[in-house]
Amino acid sequence: MTEEQVPFTNHQGENDLRMTKVQQKISGCFRSMDGAKKFYRIRNYLSTCRKQGLTASKALSYFFDGKDPDFMR
Repeated sequence: MTEEQVPFTNHQGENDLRMTKVQQKISGCFRSMDGAKKFYRIRNYLSTCRKQGLTASKALSYFFDGKDPDFMR
């Protein structure tokens, strides 16, 4: 309660989990553990990039070009 830089709620963490639940709701489940791991890895990468101020399109551009964003170096 004394740290002003810490968010008041954990809403960002809840938002990060929301798309996972939406994906499960739409398809019912993941067809394989490998598919689930790939989904989570991509979502985690995009979420981290967004938190660092990178747009999803720029993050994917870096990814497909085989480059790391500046914050990962």
